[in-house]
Amino acid sequence: MKPYYEHAGITIYHGDCREVLPSLELDDVVIVSDPPYGIDFNHSGQHGRFSGQGVTTAARARGNHPVYGDDSPFDPSHLWGRFENVLIWGADHYYPRLPDSGRFLAWNKLGDREPWDSFSDVEFAWHSREGASRIFNMKWKGIACEKQGEENGYRDHPTQKPRRLMYWCIEQSGCSQVATVLDPYMGSGTTLTCCRYPARRAIGIEIEEKYCEIAAKRLSQEVLSF
Repeated sequence: MKPYYEHAGITIYHGDCREVLPSLELDDVVIVSDPPYGIDFNHSGQHGRFSGQGVTTAARARGNHPVYGDDSPFDPSHLWGRFENVLIWGADHYYPRLPDSGRFLAWNKLGDREPWDSFSDVEFAWHSREGASRIFNMKWKGIACEKQGEENGYRDHPTQKPRRLMYWCIEQSGCSQVATVLDPYMGSGTTLTCCRYPARRAIGIEIEEKYCEIAAKRLSQEVLSF
């Protein structure tokens, strides 16, 4: 399959990861990803926070739209078996479909609560490797996103994670420096930008071409190491 972008050991593929992954020859891979885990899905049949008119005011101001695939429950089963080291966010939304093993990671997003704040105070990731659960502390909520080397708080994707968090995830995965970091739900490419310094091989897959373009532009710019 022809890459959408390829430079300095980092590759982007445009397509559905369930179709792209079988075509790739992968060895010594760790998955670090923030999939569309169904925050737009409501069992009552009503729209979720980010669907239709439910897109947040801040997201509309940035020109963002609902995330592709986020209007239905996420099934992570296609990641099991082939990959032994998997770290994915949104675990509290699909925990009944996770294996009875591994560990949980938490991201504490809570700062001083504002009256308008309807966002979650914490997010959870699941890691397939056994070990102690860990917490990452960084305020990153709505328009109050902390601006500490995070592109002045600007986000290209409505559910974009901060780079500091994704650096931490790569470290928590315990992967070796020679392993390939794979993000099958790449979004705007934050995980891949974390693989620039120190240099790592990385692969991103994204179903929406506009985010492939954004990620390629981000990777083409100089990214300073933390």
